[in-house]
Amino acid sequence: MKLAAQYNRTNIFITIGVLIVGAAIYFFAINYIARSQLDDDLSEEIEEVQDYVVLNHQLPKQVDFDEDQTVFIKTDLKKLDRVYFDTTYTNQKENKAEPGRAVAALVSLHGVNYKAVIIVSRESTEYIIQFIALITLGLMVGVLIVLFLANRYFLNDLWKPFYYLLHQIKSFSISDDGGFKLSDNKIDEFAELSLAIESMASRVRSDYQNLKHITDNASHEMLTPLAVITSKLDTLIQYQTLPPELYEQINDIYAATSKLSRLNQTLLLLTKIENQLIDDNEQVDLCSLVREKTRQFQELISAKHIQCAENLQEKNILASKYLIDIMLNNLMSNAIRHNIDDGHIIISLNETGLTFKNTGLNKPLDYDDIFERFKKGKRSDGVGLGLALVSNICQLYQWKITYSYKDQYHIFQINF
Repeated sequence: MKLAAQYNRTNIFITIGVLIVGAAIYFFAINYIARSQLDDDLSEEIEEVQDYVVLNHQLPKQVDFDEDQTVFIKTDLKKLDRVYFDTTYTNQKENKAEPGRAVAALVSLHGVNYKAVIIVSRESTEYIIQFIALITLGLMVGVLIVLFLANRYFLNDLWKPFYYLLHQIKSFSISDDGGFKLSDNKIDEFAELSLAIESMASRVRSDYQNLKHITDNASHEMLTPLAVITSKLDTLIQYQTLPPELYEQINDIYAATSKLSRLNQTLLLLTKIENQLIDDNEQVDLCSLVREKTRQFQELISAKHIQCAENLQEKNILASKYLIDIMLNNLMSNAIRHNIDDGHIIISLNETGLTFKNTGLNKPLDYDDIFERFKKGKRSDGVGLGLALVSNICQLYQWKITYSYKDQYHIFQINF
């Protein structure tokens, strides 16, 4: 969920909660005030009745109380505290029952005690309370609508600098010499974030350029002595008078030099892939490329008497043909190098993926380390970067490569 949406939701929920609590408090406060006002009026009415009895020595008649309903009931009680309570008021004019409020007190006449009950209608008060409640509810709805519109259409402008910065970060390329474009932010936090990102991007680009220059220079400087060593070794090998033990040592040096050269080239390629410096994408006929790769390795396959089976369907992918060729080289050489004599290789290609299956050791490989750099088997004479290179190429094109061991087959599967 986006931060703006989460903020709007939280803001609206808090506002609704505050409005509901406030409306409840407001309703009960109004209700309490209205009841208190009725009780004050009833208190004056009962005091008038008591004064009337004292002055006139008789009970007042109903006509003396306007629309109030007064009842006198003889009682044996000697004392009765004044009490207020809700009851039903009968409207004589409209012949209907209405909510009412009543007061009861003790009145004495000629030594006889009467319980005087005065009832007044609460309908006008209830109407006022309901009217106020409707106004409050309408105010709540109006506030929520205004808040929603404000968050949706007005406050969204506050997040434009954030989304601009996010777009800049997504489009940032470490190899691009262009500067990080800053925007004029009136919000201090976004302005500070923009400056921090610009400073970080500059440091990262500077560090990358320095590292790239060092790597390129080191690689270039390594190639020259390696070429000289290889050339000298080729010259030495051609001498027919070399002793056999010296010839073997020269071959060992030649093999080590070749391995060092491959390591140098592979590390450079890994660096380019990780930094997405290879962008020569084109439509590649993967089926034809796999068949061509099988023909290229046919001599090695035949040397170990390996039976190679193909189950290929037409599949075109958008990628660098150079990288795909390297990926197939590593998968094929891995399937041959780690196979057994009279073993099998099965290559499958369909719309969803590419699979290499080969026989080999009768136990699964360590899945946690198999795609790590410089991880190789004890009998391997490679540099330990082949599968790491394949994994990086798959990550570049957002493919998923997996390893499994089933029915004595080591299975490498790439899902497009």
